[in-house]
Amino acid sequence: MHSTIIGGAMLPHAPQFFTMPPTEDVENVQRVRDVAAEIGQKLRALNPDLWIIFSNDHAEQFFHQVAPAFTVHVGGEATGSFSGREFRWQIPGDIGLAIVRDLYEQGFDPAFSSTAKIDYAIGIPLTHLGHTAPVLPIYVNAYLPPQPTPERCYAFGQAVARAVTRLGLRTVVLASGGMSHFPGTDRYSNPELEWDLRVLDKLRTGNLKSLIGYSAKELDDTGNIELRCWAAAAGALGEQVPDICQMNASWHHNYASLAWFNVETSTPTPHYPATRPELVPLISAVHALAHQPEARLRFLADPAAYAASHGVPEAQHAALFAMDVPGLVALGIHPLVPFLAEVQVRSLRAKQNQV
Repeated sequence: MHSTIIGGAMLPHAPQFFTMPPTEDVENVQRVRDVAAEIGQKLRALNPDLWIIFSNDHAEQFFHQVAPAFTVHVGGEATGSFSGREFRWQIPGDIGLAIVRDLYEQGFDPAFSSTAKIDYAIGIPLTHLGHTAPVLPIYVNAYLPPQPTPERCYAFGQAVARAVTRLGLRTVVLASGGMSHFPGTDRYSNPELEWDLRVLDKLRTGNLKSLIGYSAKELDDTGNIELRCWAAAAGALGEQVPDICQMNASWHHNYASLAWFNVETSTPTPHYPATRPELVPLISAVHALAHQPEARLRFLADPAAYAASHGVPEAQHAALFAMDVPGLVALGIHPLVPFLAEVQVRSLRAKQNQV
């Protein structure tokens, strides 16, 4: 089944984007806003059925009483406020419940909420994108140990993608957060830019699964605990090369913006394919030539009789008789089999010609 994830983005959400204290580089902030506006325009052009945003909670509503690893919003709307701004987005709660049910069947046990609030972690990227339509928030516990591992976040994102695919919903997935920053600590003015750039070097090649390779300690040491949200979105997107990958570093945050508008939903053809049932006679014939001396003797003595003994269809005889490796591969045979067969047949033929 092809995935119905058609686009996505990973965007920063620093509160300074709204508060704009004198310490901020106005031009740098504008660059972040500009790229987000471009991303929003291109994602809307995909005309998705559903928008999902993976976001952390800043130890506000998921803290003392309960701290689930993942929480799906299933209400009709979500509201919140920050820095004099009021947030209000419609929520496709029925879809949220359907996704929760599907995730339960897949072995995930997310919490769900009808009343969870929207803080700046969701409000800022959606505002920058210019997104006003319904959106489904999924909260990821990034700040309160013990957090889910990056591997678990990635697997959760994969499960969400399977759920929306089964629901037939063409979906855009967003991740809010990152990169390196240390709010509320004495390291606030020392983000880890070099580490962040190394991460982006992998992501810009489409190696999104690289996000699962970082331990909880490394994420904490580099101020990147929010990359758990990225890992969830990465699992939903799969190994996809981003169309935009931009870094705008500041003295306290490294603002990274990534986006995907051309998600490949089909399964790529591997160099070494699985066995196709209709090719079993031909594969058996070629495999025998690669590994059985007696088969090679029979083949060189009478190729037609050899092909008939294996039930090879006549339409495939020409490629077999010529030991045409590219031709056999084009038919769908595992490349290693005709490669080895041709080597063995050519060697035997050379020896016979010497006699």
